[in-house]
Amino acid sequence: MNSIFRQIIIQTVLRLLKKDLPKKKLSQYNVAKEFLTLKVTATHLLKDTLLISIGIISAGFGLKGFLLPNNFIDGGVIGISLLTTEITKFPLPILIVAINIPFIVLGYTQISKSFAIKSILAIIGLAVVLATVNYPIITADKLLVAVFGGFFLGAGIGFSIRGGGVLDGTEVLAIYLSKRTGFTIGDIILIFNIIIFSVAAYLLSIEIALYSTLTYLAASKTVDFIVEGVEEYTGVTIISYRSEEIRQMIIGKMGRGVTIYNGKRGYGKRGENLSQTDIIYTVITRLEIAKLQNEIDKIDTNAFIVMSSIKDTKGGMIKKRPLK
Repeated sequence: MNSIFRQIIIQTVLRLLKKDLPKKKLSQYNVAKEFLTLKVTATHLLKDTLLISIGIISAGFGLKGFLLPNNFIDGGVIGISLLTTEITKFPLPILIVAINIPFIVLGYTQISKSFAIKSILAIIGLAVVLATVNYPIITADKLLVAVFGGFFLGAGIGFSIRGGGVLDGTEVLAIYLSKRTGFTIGDIILIFNIIIFSVAAYLLSIEIALYSTLTYLAASKTVDFIVEGVEEYTGVTIISYRSEEIRQMIIGKMGRGVTIYNGKRGYGKRGENLSQTDIIYTVITRLEIAKLQNEIDKIDTNAFIVMSSIKDTKGGMIKKRPLK
C-alpha cells in the first residue's frame, strides 16, 4: 500500500510540474524516468544558482573592494561600464545592466534561452549587490589593486560561466563575430580590449591604463583557472603491436580507463602492407605524462604516441581509482 500511495503522490507532483505528460496512468518505468529527469534538472538548477551567487559576491568584492575606490578599470563590458562611470559619474549598477542588455539579447538568439535568462539574472544580481552591499576597501597599493581586483573579478566571471551564465557579455559578441569573420574568439576579445584601454589611456592616464591591463590579465587567467579547473587533462592515443600489454599497464599501474579502437597500420610510400591493430585511447593529467611514457617504453620503445590537450572532461574513469 505504501508503494502504491507513493506512486500516486509522485505522479500527481509530476503532472503539476509537467503539463505535457499524457493523461492516462503512467507506468512505473515512465514515472521513474520522469522523476529522475526532474531530480537531475532540480539538482543542476540548484548548483547553477549557487555558482552564480558565489560569482556575484566575488565580482562585487573585486569591484568595490579594489577597483572602484582606486579608479581602475577592466576589459569587456564591465570595463566599458567602469570607464563610463569614471567619466560621467553615472551609477555603475545601472550601466552594467544597460550595456549588457544588447549582448544578452544576442546570447538569446545565438546560444539559448536558458543562457540568456541566467545571464540577465546574474547581471541584475551583480547590480543589486553593487548598489546595496558595503564592501570594505582593502588597499590603495596600485599593484595589489590590479592583481587582486582582477583575481576576484575574474573568479566572479568564472563561477558565473560555470553556472551557465555570464556577468560580462563580451564573449557573446566574440562568438557571434567569429562565425562571420576570419578572427578567433580570442582575437576579437583582444581587439575589443585594446580599444577600451586605448580610450582609458587618453581619457584617464597611461598609468591607469597600464595597471588596468594588468587587472584584465589577472582576471582573464583566473577565469581560465575557474572554468577549466585545476587539473589539465591530456588525451593520449597509443598505437603498438603490444597494445594488450599497454592496456593492462594503464589499467593496472596507472589506474586509468581506456578505450580501444580497431584500426589498420599503413606504412610505406603508398600505404601498402595494411595490418589490423588495436588503437588505445586514454585520458591522464599532465603530471602523469612522464610516468606513462616511461611505462610504455618498458613495453614497446617503438610505440606511436599522440597527445592532445583537453580542456574539460565528464564521466568515465577521469578520477583515478584506488589501486590494489
